[in-house]
Formats: sequence, C-alpha cells, structure tokens
Amino acid sequence: MASIGHPAAGPQALPLSPELLHKMDAYWRAANYLSVGQIYLKDNALLDRPLTLEDVKPRLLGHFGTTPGLNFLYVHLNRIICERQTKMMYVIGPGHGGPGIVANTYLEGSYTEIYPNIERDRDGIKRLFRQFSWPYGIPSHVAPETPGSIHEGGELGYSLLHAYGAAFDNPDLIVACIVGDGEAETGPCATSWHSNKFLNPITDGAVLPILHLNGFKIANPTVLARIPQVELEDLFKGYGYKPFFITGDDPATMHQEMAALLDIVYDEIRAIQKNAHENNDTTRPIWPMIVMRTPKGWTGPKFVDGKPVEGTWRAHQVPIADVRDKPEHLQQLEDWMKSYHPEELFDAQGQFKEEFASIAPKGDLRMGMSPHANGGLLLQPLRMPDFCDYEVKFPSPGAVDVEATEVLGEFLRDVMKSNMGHRNFRVFGPDETASNRLQAIYEVSEKRWMAELEEVDTDLDVDGRVMEVLSEHMCQGWLEGYLLTGRHGFFSCYEAFIHIIDSMFNQHAKWLKVTRDLPWRKPIASLNYLLSSHVWRQDHNGFSHQDPGFIDHVASKKADIVRIYLPPDANTLLSVGNHCLQSRNYVNLIIAGKQPAPVWMKMDDAIRHCTVGAGIWHWASNDDGGDPDVVMACAGDVPTLETMAAVSILRKQHPDLKIRVVNVVDLMALQPPSEHPHGLPDEDFDRMFTTDKPVIFAYHGYPALIHTLTYRRKNHDNIHVRGYKEEGTTTTPFDMCVLNDLDRFRLVLDVHLRVPKLAALREEAMHKFTAKRQEHKLYVSQFGEDLPEVRDWRWSGKGSDASALDTGGDNA
Repeated sequence: MASIGHPAAGPQALPLSPELLHKMDAYWRAANYLSVGQIYLKDNALLDRPLTLEDVKPRLLGHFGTTPGLNFLYVHLNRIICERQTKMMYVIGPGHGGPGIVANTYLEGSYTEIYPNIERDRDGIKRLFRQFSWPYGIPSHVAPETPGSIHEGGELGYSLLHAYGAAFDNPDLIVACIVGDGEAETGPCATSWHSNKFLNPITDGAVLPILHLNGFKIANPTVLARIPQVELEDLFKGYGYKPFFITGDDPATMHQEMAALLDIVYDEIRAIQKNAHENNDTTRPIWPMIVMRTPKGWTGPKFVDGKPVEGTWRAHQVPIADVRDKPEHLQQLEDWMKSYHPEELFDAQGQFKEEFASIAPKGDLRMGMSPHANGGLLLQPLRMPDFCDYEVKFPSPGAVDVEATEVLGEFLRDVMKSNMGHRNFRVFGPDETASNRLQAIYEVSEKRWMAELEEVDTDLDVDGRVMEVLSEHMCQGWLEGYLLTGRHGFFSCYEAFIHIIDSMFNQHAKWLKVTRDLPWRKPIASLNYLLSSHVWRQDHNGFSHQDPGFIDHVASKKADIVRIYLPPDANTLLSVGNHCLQSRNYVNLIIAGKQPAPVWMKMDDAIRHCTVGAGIWHWASNDDGGDPDVVMACAGDVPTLETMAAVSILRKQHPDLKIRVVNVVDLMALQPPSEHPHGLPDEDFDRMFTTDKPVIFAYHGYPALIHTLTYRRKNHDNIHVRGYKEEGTTTTPFDMCVLNDLDRFRLVLDVHLRVPKLAALREEAMHKFTAKRQEHKLYVSQFGEDLPEVRDWRWSGKGSDASALDTGGDNA
C-alpha cells in the first residue's frame, strides 16, 4: 500500500527546516484566521479590543468545516510551486470552502491586485471580512469573483472534470484538484475518475486528485470516510490511480508528512512525463493521487455547549452559531480566533508580515494569478476555413435533400485540421459523433483513447482530439474546463439526453453572467451545443428519445448569455456554426436534424437570414409584398418542411389566398430588443408577422415558449402555435407530426379555421383533412412507412427564386 507515515527521526529526513516549518504553519494560521473572520466579523478585524456583538455580522453564513484542510493544501502546494518553479492551478470541489481560497489569494497579494479596494492592511482586512456573504458582496463559495478559480463550487460533482479539461493540451500545467468526500458521492464525480484514460502524458498536463476525507456532510457521515482503507485503496487502484494516504490532526507532524508526500508525488508526475517525452511512450501511466484524512473543522472549537464539534458534522457550516444569544459563545469565538495568534502574523498596520508572506510564489506562479484560470488572457482565435466553400448547391428550393449535420461535419473536419498545430480545438460528445453524422472529423483526428485496444477498434488514437465517453456529465465538464482555460470546443448530443447536464449548463451560464461584470475576467470562447437526433426524427428509439425541452431551459437564462438557433437547412446550419465558433462568452444552442432534408436557401441568403434571425421567404409566398390573408411561420427543419408542404397544398387549392411564409432561425429574434439583443424591432416584426392577420406558427419545441417570447408583440393574440405536445412512440417520421398536430394537413386545416375568407369552406376542410389524416394512420399501420405523397413530396410552388428574401430590416 502506498502510504505516508511519520518521517524517520533525524533532521536529514525532515523535508521542512524548522524555519520553513514555522513560516508555513504561520501562513496556514493566517489563512485560517482570515477564513473565520470572513464568516463572523464586520469590524474589529484584528481583535484590537475585546469582541462585542457590534463586531459580529447579523447573519452568520459560510462553511468552515472543509476550509482548514483546503488552506493546509494551498500552503503546501505553494511550497512545491516555489521550489520547483512549476505552473499549477487549484481546483476545489468543496466549493463552500470559499473563505479559504479568498484568504489565500489575499495573503499572496493576488486579491488586492485584482480588487485594489481590499488593501493589504487593517482597513483592507476589515473590508475583506465585511464583503463575505454580505448583500452585494461576494458569495460564500468559490465563484467567478474568486481569483484563480475556474470552478464555481455552488454545485458538487464537477471539479475533477474541470481539472482534466484544464489539463488537456496544457503539457506544462499541473492541476491540483481537491475532491470533497461529500462531492465524491455524486454521480458525475464517480465517472470523473475515468478521465485518466483520456490524458496523454506527452501532449497534456497532469491532474493531481486529492480526496479530502473529513468525514461528514451537512448532517451525515460520508461514504468514503466510513469504509476500510484497504477497500478505499482498492477502489482507486481499480480506477487506475496510485493512491497515497495521509492522516492526522497534529499540525507539526502533518506539515512534515505532507511536504514529504508532495515531493514524492511531484517527482512521480515528472518522471511519468519525462519517460513519455523521451521515449515517445504513450502507454497509459498509473498517475498518483492523494487521500488526505483530517478532522472536519480542524483547528476550530472542539466543543460547543458540551457537544463535540471538531471532527463532526456540527463543524460543517458555522461551528459557533448562537453568538448573539449566548454571551459565552461570543467569548468562545474570540478565544478561537485568538488561538491563531494574529498578533504574530500581522504587523501594526495590519499587513501580513513579510517573513511569512515571502514564502508565497511570485507573479503568475501564484495560483490566484494563473493565466490559465483567466482563460481569456490566453485565448487565440480559431483558424477558420471559409464556410461558404461547403455550400450545398441546388437548382431550386427544396429540390435537393442532404443530411445537414453531415455537411457541418465536413466543415468541422477542416476547422479541426486548420487548428491541429495550435492544439486549441476539440470536439466532445457522448459516443454520438458519428451517429450525429459528424464522422468526417475522423479523417483528420480520431477519438482520444488511452485504454487497451483490440483489432476491431476503429478511429481510436492516443492523440485523438475527439473526446467521446458515454457520460454527458464528463463531456460537459471537460469542455467547460477546456473553455475556461482559453481554448475552443464543440459539443454534439442527442436532443433528449442533453437534459442530463441541465444543472451544469446552469452553473456555466451563471458563471458567464457574473464574469460580464468583472473586467479582469477576459472573454472566453462560447460553449457551443449541437443537438441532433432530435424529437421529430426518432423513428426507432421512440418516446423516450423525444424531448425538445432543453430549448426552454436555455431560454430562461439571461438574454446577454444565451443564443438559440433552429437552422432550417444545411446552408443555414453552416452559417450558424461558423458564427458560433467565433463568438465569445455565450452559450449557443443549435438544433439540427441528421436525416436527409431539403435545402431551401442559397448561401448568400442563408448568411443574411441568419444575421437578422428571421425573414420572409418571398419565393414561397404569394402575397406579392402586400397584405397577406395568413402568415405561415416556422422554426426548425421539420416544422419548415411541414409548413412548406402545407403552403403548397393551400396555393394549389386556393390560388387567390394570399400567403406569407416567415422562417425563424434565431429564436430570440421573436423577443423585442428590450428583452434580448437579437430581438427584432417592433416595426420589423410587424412587417413580417403583420399586426392583425392570423399567424400559423409551426415550431420545433413546446408551443408555450413561442407565446412567452412574443407576448409583447402587437399581433400576439393572433399567433397560433403548433409544436411538440408530449405525444410520441416508435413510429414513422410523418406520424410523429400527426401525433402532435404539426403535420401539413393539420396546418392547412388551421388556416381554414382562422382565415375569415375561408369560413364557408371550414366544414368541408374539416372532413377532407381529417379523412386524410385517417388515411395516413391506416397506411402506416399496414405498410410501416409514410404515404408515398408524403415521402416523395417536393416543393413546386411558382416563383422558385431562392434569392427572394426579406429579412425585415434595412441593414440586413
């Protein structure tokens, strides 16, 4: 068993000299003192006088329990950085240990450089304390405001994934990742340990996982702290790590043992990398990791009101909680803070004494100032091929069917090829890259794989830049870490199962929102989703794979962060994909089908259409730019197809019916500009959708969202939306539309029911198109495929010039 016990007797065996031991312990005490002060105090920051209730915050918020261990590790990693002059990041899963990371970045000077109002003196410490968990201050957990962080910390389970994402393509970087034992119980964290099967020791950096076992969550023991050490060791050996164990609560002994252990672990990491580089050895190594067991609330009060606190769940948040109600608690708080001997740590002006401050790293080697933790500083633009070169040509709109995502895959292949030398672009997906028709990428880069290979394997390589693993959590977490450290990426997924990472998307979107107001956080590449295998084309998978609700989830976030695109064909998908890859600080959601579908727009018009976000398709309309009887609107590839088919039926049956076709590619264009930057001005929206005519809107997702986006528009009351209404099964493509009333026959019937000039024909239309839908049902039940007239339908409307497009804006 790899473990660390007490060092052998004698000064030669001790890695820390008495002087350095004294300084490191003082540094640790200072971090602990500042951590406790942030939780409790708003004044009297250096205890210049006895504490009073006026010095204590009215609300005591924060988490102390994990913090001393995090502080302990920070000071020891600082020693390694200084002695080895190595680049290191600090990612912590126990995100509520935020006061410790703020304290350490303050002590090293990073915090004051970024926030000059938090000076390194008595007044600065007071402001440091007061802002913590204070209205309009900083959160209690690690957050975007925290220097050196790329991990939000408010939700557990993702730290190790972020760490590995940061290490990919960063060969000089070591990412120390502290995994809390509560966090280790989450599903995403359980799969995260497999990330070592994707880390190339030649081209990537290293991740040092440190499992912090302090035994308790909020109110319960943790699983990994309550199993035998041999079982824990076997678990991590099974994951492919070499675990080192360190346990204790005596500071002097623990300092020496941790210093010795980190020397061993650092040397093992460098030996692995040296062998890989010198011998071009890409054999998957057994990377070291550390399991550190210390008491919960280490150095805090051992008992409060006669009940044990240190080493129990009671230390998790605020160990002494009734300071305002119990005078003895106020005295106990003062005694606790004085136990760190602040008078030894800070001078008369409140500055951290130079003899202790001097042991911190300098410049960019400080973990709080690592440029990797502020990825926009390192971001280089992608080298992009001209997406127009991939245009799908056609003789007339709808005459050619292609798999849109396959066309995009050819573009992404060449994006990958153009950036191979820069190693700053990766594609992520849960075993679905080829399934979503993006397999052209494999022509220039295979899938990353460091585990064993067999003869039947294809498209696997130790240096592949396509990251596939059957865990949406892992793909999302890796990509976030990759983006946050200054690189670019693309994530494709089945539409129904992107919901698995709903909360991860939440956290990233919130991170981006906060960083918009932090000028020192430089913009990073956008998080780009492609959702294919979507709700309308799940012929064999059935109801379980039919869910377009991620759109609604994304749409609920701040307008300056999210973008939602529903390109109707391959050329608009190329235009949208090119734009999204070059954008910054957004979450871009693209929904596009992978099955053969018509191409409607020439590239020049596709670009203009996507730029504005919506437009009138004059070539499909017959209102001649005048006043239409009905607006047929659509958003999404299948809704567009059904709308066009409905229009062809209507134009054939009612040549005098004036129809306007409006296609929406940027969903947020439906909102007013006051609600979203991409919103169409009212005059342009009214010009497209009119102010008083019926609008039959065929939409990819749940209909309610269209009403939410357009409720402020003048013509909202006349908008009738057809979309997914939670009806599905294993059936034909067209039958999915029929089940959800999105089919062409239902749309035609809707026009009859809502256009006044067709009122006399409503009963006839009801019989006719109800019978047509019934004919369809009987046919698919008997033959297992759609009616020939549906399968073989092509657009044949007069006026097939696809350049006839009106985007509604003068500057389109």
